[in-house]
Formats: sequence, structure tokens, C-alpha cells
Amino acid sequence: MKFCFGDIVLVDDFQIGVIVKSWCSTNGNNYDIYVRSYDAIKNYRECRVQRYMVRHKYLSDEEKQYQYNAINGC
Repeated sequence: MKFCFGDIVLVDDFQIGVIVKSWCSTNGNNYDIYVRSYDAIKNYRECRVQRYMVRHKYLSDEEKQYQYNAINGC
């Protein structure tokens, strides 16, 4: 597994969430993630989750570029 309980992550492009549950299935790793802007817990497959590199409440356009560069080695 790439992530664990309490990790701060990005989902649905640039929504910030926190891992609240993780498990393995035949389809791969899955996570229940509390997404603050939705005020809900949603399920995501690992391929749809990114590690959150910037530590602010919301990402500005500049921070989105930093995040992209960190993930893609630019």
C-alpha cells in the first residue's frame, strides 16, 4: 500500500482529503477518504489518489504547479 491512515492526499484533481481506512482487494488497494470540501467520506482506488505535498488549506494555481512538478519530477 502506498498510503496509510492519516495521510493527507489529493483526490478529484485538487481536493484535499485524509485517509480514514485502507484495504486490499482483488481490484487493488482501496481507501476511504474524508474530503473536507465535500464534508463526506468517499471511496477511491489507489490510482486516483496523490500524496499531498503542499501544506495549505486550498491550493493556489502556483501551488498546483509545485504539486505537479513534485509528482512528475519536473
